[in-house]
Amino acid sequence: MKNINTGTPRNVLGHVISGAIASAVISGAINYKKYQNGQLKKCEAIKDITKKATQGAIVTGSAIATTNYIGEGNYLRALTSASIGMAGIYALEIIEEKLEQKYLINQNLQLEENSND
Repeated sequence: MKNINTGTPRNVLGHVISGAIASAVISGAINYKKYQNGQLKKCEAIKDITKKATQGAIVTGSAIATTNYIGEGNYLRALTSASIGMAGIYALEIIEEKLEQKYLINQNLQLEENSND
């Protein structure tokens, strides 16, 4: 199979950092507006910005690595890089879900303890 010219291979780590910064800027601006309008609490905005920046870093790094491998003609590694990116995003979603469940359980236990006093 013929290689696809994707240009000079790019530095994955540099793009991971760029992806995190870009995602944080976008999410920060959106969440700041929501915070100013009273739609989000400060802690919720910070949590979302952190999550989006992490997701941006993972996706950008994965995309650059995938493109580099496509340029080399190594489609198995390209597929693996894309899969790792998807798995990273999925893992963040699961971690957030589990942390929210734990937080709600702990919050409910505190409410029950306070009501028994």
